[in-house]
Amino acid sequence: MVKRAAAAEKHARVRARSAGKAVATKPASGKAIVADGGKSATRKREAAGGKRQPATGAKIRTVALKKIAPAALYRATGIERVQMIRDGVPAIVLEQIVRKMDIPKERLYTTLRLPRSTVDRKIRNNGTLSAEHSERVIGLERIIGQVEVMVAQSGNPQGFEAERWVGEWLDRPLPALGGAKPADFMDTMEGQELVARLLAQSQSGAYA
Repeated sequence: MVKRAAAAEKHARVRARSAGKAVATKPASGKAIVADGGKSATRKREAAGGKRQPATGAKIRTVALKKIAPAALYRATGIERVQMIRDGVPAIVLEQIVRKMDIPKERLYTTLRLPRSTVDRKIRNNGTLSAEHSERVIGLERIIGQVEVMVAQSGNPQGFEAERWVGEWLDRPLPALGGAKPADFMDTMEGQELVARLLAQSQSGAYA
């Protein structure tokens, strides 16, 4: 009789677990234990806000903005920048750059030699840029960060918009480049290094 009751109770617990229901059992201690296949723990985590949510478009954008902060990129080590390049820059960052630099998207694509159709598709799909394209974008943001830091060091950063200034400056013909524009050199890393050196050399009084 006892054996039949124990078997019936065990069978009921198995069926309840399969259905996702909680079952109370009494071990030798006499205290009830709830067996629900881990459902209670899951509900507790959800109630406490501990459930991991899938990344939304807004979250992807937030991560992108934090990852590509210009001043932080300028101060980052070479190893850190290499890792960012390998990870890939979220394509959505390009829309932020266009807005802050106040330039047409087509001009940005031309300056960095980015394939428009490929990049636009990656923006729509929340994709990441290739390592080659990520390197150019990070190089541009690094130059913007360089300007931010230089102006901050001058002691008068109030109201200065580094992105907008760089957007205008890149399109100016410079005697140091034989009359060429800095934008003409932004599609290669060597060219970006040349532009960064020009900025450093012209720091004094360059932003008046």
